[in-house]
Amino acid sequence: MSRGEAASPEEKRICYPALAGDCLKKGDCIMKKFLTLLLALAMTLSLAACGGSGASSTASAGDTTSTAASTEAASGDEQINLRMAWWGSQDRHDKTIAAIELYESLNPNVKIEYEYYSFDDYFTKLKTLVASDQVWDVFQMGGNFPMYIDKICPLDDYIASGVVDTSGITDANLKITQDTEGHQLGLSNGLNSYGIAYDPAMFAEAGVAEPTDDWTWDDYANAANTIHDKLGIYGCSSMLTSEFIAGCSVYISQYGNVGQYSFFNLDLTGMGFDDAQMLTPYIQMRADSIKNGVYPDPGAASEITNIENDFLVTGEAAMTWVAANQFPTIYNVCQEQGRTLKLATLPRIKNDGPSGAVIQSSQMLCVSQDSAQKEAAAAFISWFENDPDCNNILQGERGIPVNTTVRETLSAKATEGQQIMYDFIDKVSNFEMPEKINVLSPDGQDQVVDNYRNYIQQVVDGQITAEEAADKTYADAEALFNK
Repeated sequence: MSRGEAASPEEKRICYPALAGDCLKKGDCIMKKFLTLLLALAMTLSLAACGGSGASSTASAGDTTSTAASTEAASGDEQINLRMAWWGSQDRHDKTIAAIELYESLNPNVKIEYEYYSFDDYFTKLKTLVASDQVWDVFQMGGNFPMYIDKICPLDDYIASGVVDTSGITDANLKITQDTEGHQLGLSNGLNSYGIAYDPAMFAEAGVAEPTDDWTWDDYANAANTIHDKLGIYGCSSMLTSEFIAGCSVYISQYGNVGQYSFFNLDLTGMGFDDAQMLTPYIQMRADSIKNGVYPDPGAASEITNIENDFLVTGEAAMTWVAANQFPTIYNVCQEQGRTLKLATLPRIKNDGPSGAVIQSSQMLCVSQDSAQKEAAAAFISWFENDPDCNNILQGERGIPVNTTVRETLSAKATEGQQIMYDFIDKVSNFEMPEKINVLSPDGQDQVVDNYRNYIQQVVDGQITAEEAADKTYADAEALFNK
């Protein structure tokens, strides 16, 4: 496909930047001609997330009958010291530490020193370790992994030897963390999709109808405006870290037929649409909502440090954009306040148009090329993704598990918030979707994302029009392929 040429409707394909988280964020991606297939087969319930704070400590290692080979790799008299790190919410930190402690109790010769961070701090630290060839033995990666691919040790040899057990993971769910040559770069922590979490009591108080599965961006804007006018709160919390995903990736894919348009084309050789003005309606809607106080400005948005103090959670907003795996966390927090949240699908441009939704991997755990204990690190990852006891602790916080047995076990014991998450992924997986997507992005996209947010603010301030912001965003993105 040539630069600027949109995919034909028959191809049903889309280039869709990764779950931010999950999270798509600054300085994350390089173009590596790396395509991920996400077929309907991959939509057998699974998911993921974002979050966080920071600290460090020590923990543990272990295994069950489902991962006997992995246990064998970690067992013995030799003392093994591993380093592990991740980003996320406090809930993720607590659960991951408990899982590590279980692993160590099952494998007394293994000690795991762990560190956890907020999203930004994690990648600041990672870049420092990359420069000094000291990347943690086990480290968490999201859709930005191509930027660090030289530091990822493929799991192929460990899968062949039985150290890493993939027998309970479908081929489709393995492919989402493979490169184009089929090398297994890691095991997915789960699959995920985006939605809009909302407080139905606030909608009712404002006299606003609740979202439906085919609600539009006009419905979303009208609901947010009315809630702000009636209740004096934000209609929707900040999408700051996902504004580009919402207004560019999702919005553009909602035009035409399923898979006809995407922000970047599938091959990452150019743009996936020709008309920059397709971006304008969303930019105008968002600028209007900021100007009218319906949506947080950048200053207010900076007060949100993780999903647990999102304005929806604090009662200062009626809606927020979430990765589905984040929903159980905020559901539980609000439940303790006596509030009950719901999870709606993403608004569409037209009621009967494409949903713009996809289900994809949130993150994966990888073995570092810098590790002196690669086999032990691979054994831990196998246990982390496959062991029922471990995942009974994790409770799908990073997303619905990719291991079939684990998924079935957790689903049978789901809490209210988790069941809503499972049902949501079930629903979204039944929407018509592109046959192929690319969750990666070209080198330099981080600057395009920053500029896009700045352009929206310039529209708010009256410095440029929404039409000019659309032209500038398109030009910035297209310039990535003209270097």
